[in-house]
Parts: sequence; C-alpha cells; structure tokens
Amino acid sequence: MNVNDLTLFVRIADSGNITRAAQQLDISAAAASAAIKRLEKQLGVALFIRSTRQLRITGEGERFLVYCREALASLNAGQASIHSLKGKVAGELRISAPSDLGRNMLLDWVDEIMLAHPDLSIHLFLGDSLSDFYLDRVDLAIRYGNQEDSSMVAFELATINRILCASPTYLAKHGLPTKPSDLSKHNCLLLQLNSRPNRIWELVSNHQDDTGALKIQVRSDRCANDGDVVRRWAVAGRGIAFKSRLDVSEDLKSGRLVRVLPDHQSRRISLNLLSPTRRQITPAVLLLRDMLRAKFAQRLAI
Repeated sequence: MNVNDLTLFVRIADSGNITRAAQQLDISAAAASAAIKRLEKQLGVALFIRSTRQLRITGEGERFLVYCREALASLNAGQASIHSLKGKVAGELRISAPSDLGRNMLLDWVDEIMLAHPDLSIHLFLGDSLSDFYLDRVDLAIRYGNQEDSSMVAFELATINRILCASPTYLAKHGLPTKPSDLSKHNCLLLQLNSRPNRIWELVSNHQDDTGALKIQVRSDRCANDGDVVRRWAVAGRGIAFKSRLDVSEDLKSGRLVRVLPDHQSRRISLNLLSPTRRQITPAVLLLRDMLRAKFAQRLAI
C-alpha cells in the first residue's frame, strides 16, 4: 500500500474532512478523494460513509485506523533509527507547549537546535491546554503536573513552583501585601484552564513548621486562557500574578516584576516532556529533552 495514501487516511480520520486533510498535505481535494477510493478498493471495504453534510468513518475504518497509526509510527521510528546510526539527528518533531514558555523561551531554543541539526524539522503548537496527540498530530507535549494517562511516557524536565509577583508600578499604587489574606484586597490576574478561572490560590509557607496549604479566594477584573497574557498584564501593572517561576525569571532579573509575599509560593510541581508511546522516543526527542533540562536549570539558577 502507498504510504502517502495511509497518511492521508489518518489525516482525514482525525480531521473528519477530506478538504482539510488535503490542504495539510498540499494536494487537491480531488486527488485526496481518488487516493481514498484507491485504498478502499485495495482493502475491499468502505472506510468512510460520505454524505453532502458530513464524513463519518466506518467500523472497518476504525479498526484499520489503529493499524495505520502503528505502521506509520514504526516507519518514522525506523527512519529516525537509520539517521541515528549515521550520527545525524533528523526527522520531524511536532511539539505542543504552554504559550508563555513557548513564545518567550522555546522559540529561541528551537533556532539553536535547528542550526546545529539542519536535517531536523520542528512544528510548534502553543497553548495552555493539553493537545490531543492524534487530532492535532502532536508527537510531544511540554506540560506541568502529573498526567492522568499512565500510558504516556513522561520525562521530567524540571521541578518548579509558582510564585506571586507584580510590577513595582502596581505595588507603589496599591500597596504591598504583607500576609496571604491581603490578596483578597488586590486585583489578582487569573488564568483560565478547561473553561474555569483559577480563583482559589493555594500557598505554602517557606517555614518548615508550617506545612499546611493556605487556600485564598481572590478577586479579579481580568482573566485569560493564555499564560503569556497574564504575565504581560502583570508587567503592565494591572495586578498580581501567580506564575511559574520559570515564566517570570527574566522579568524578576530585570526588575519588571518583583516577588510578592516571598515567604509563600505553590507546592513544587514537575514540568514534563510527554510522548504518547515509547516508539516515538527518537534520538531527536532525547536531544530535545537534554537541551531543555539544561536550559531550564540555567533559567532557574537566576
């Protein structure tokens, strides 16, 4: 069977649209339709049920899709393995990353790794919600916290806590909180994940004898589903942010932001590099993992 036809079939199954899949592969919709008909003729079954309004995969198509994904993943892994024997890092990495980390750190680091390895191709998908590995065709995701899906492969890149911070301008105008309960009197900048703003901030004290977490309900006139927007609001003096120390490390170093209640922060959480299967752990993935570990350690040492 033609590998391009199999790739097209997976794309159509994921997107539910022949035209969209054809655009992704830079072919015409007519060529895509002809390829699927050719594949159906080879298999002797209908892979999709077509109507004027929708395209739906058949039961036979669903079963075949599982094997197609495995076959294409094995071919990609084999190609990467050949390159690794030649001492080259090559192939394509499709990476989903948090917006703040992606824009302000990963963009520059991607340039570094691609200059060193010109046979490597990288696609970035930035956003604070975890991508669907199959629907978005993502190979890797960089995400905070433990993942519920135990079948994923997770490499820990760093352990980080979230800290309270604000601009000197905001604090000069509204005053400096001296205890956690003071946060209720301030405008706190909220991040919304999964359609729900995070209005409860959990803080732990640096003091060893104070092990319990404080839950503070905060108020806000601003909320965004993009972590970089929250950081920018904080730098602009719009309120107090509760951000990963990694995301605001450069702002703290430059003085654009300062710590608020420095004796309190979140519990430490892991930042992980996630892959849906071990088969996709190629030399390029391991190179990216090692580079990110070194870069994050350097940032957090500030």
